[in-house]
Order: sequence, then structure tokens, then C-alpha cells
Amino acid sequence: MKNVINIKKHFFAAMYLMATLFAVELCFSSCSEDELQVQKNFPFEVQIMPVSKYIATGETVEIRCRIISVGNYSETEYFFRYFQFEGKGTLGLFNEPHFLPNDSYLLTEKEFRLYYASESTVSQSFDIWISDNMGNEQKLTIQFSPQNAETV
Repeated sequence: MKNVINIKKHFFAAMYLMATLFAVELCFSSCSEDELQVQKNFPFEVQIMPVSKYIATGETVEIRCRIISVGNYSETEYFFRYFQFEGKGTLGLFNEPHFLPNDSYLLTEKEFRLYYASESTVSQSFDIWISDNMGNEQKLTIQFSPQNAETV
């Protein structure tokens, strides 16, 4: 009787081992290296800190921006461009040459500060587009009203 119990015990252990090996083989054979897919495309949003709604001629306003992505892929690149459709001014990064409207610029950081300098006495508005090399894009609209003695 003891031999029958030992045989059953070894039989079930062998069956368990074979089932485990089969499951492992099935997993590895269905996940070949050619079929492994890495997600590269992650949507993002751009947050900006609140800015004054008024600006005087010759005044410079700092616009703090942060790109927030739902994932991270090391080869994602972000680009910046802008277009001013009302008023006149310049936009750039600190101590860098001013951006040209509708030209695309590579952003090296996900957090950056833009500096807008007013050259106008009227309302000023411009759109900023932040895009990535995966086809995602976010648009921000910035608007300033002229600052005069009545708005101070």
C-alpha cells in the first residue's frame, strides 16, 4: 500500500512539473523578440503658470511652462513654435535669441520659461504650439491687454 501512495505522489509531482514546463514554454514561444512592442507614443499636456493679463510697452513677462506626459519614452523630442496674430512683441528663452514666428525649435527640457517683451500699445495675442516627434500637439493662446494709467 505504501508503494502505491509513493507512486501516486511521484506521478502527481511529475504531472505538475510537466504542466509548469509546458506553461513556461508556451509563454516564451508566444512572446518572441520580433513581436515585442514598446509603447513610444504618449499624449501630453502643457501647463503654464498664471500670467498677468496686462502688459505695458517695453515690459517683459515670464511664462513658466511644463510638459506633462502620461508616459516616458527616452527618444521623445518636444518642439516649440508660435505665431503672434495681434499686437507686436518678441518671445524667447532666457538669454537666447528671440524666436521667429512659425519656425520650429527643439526644446531640451520639459520645464522651461518663455519671456515675452511687448513692443506695442494695443492688445497682444499669440498662439504657442508644443509638439512631439510622435505627432502629438498642444496649443496655448496667450493674451495681454495694454497697461495704462487706468489699469494700474
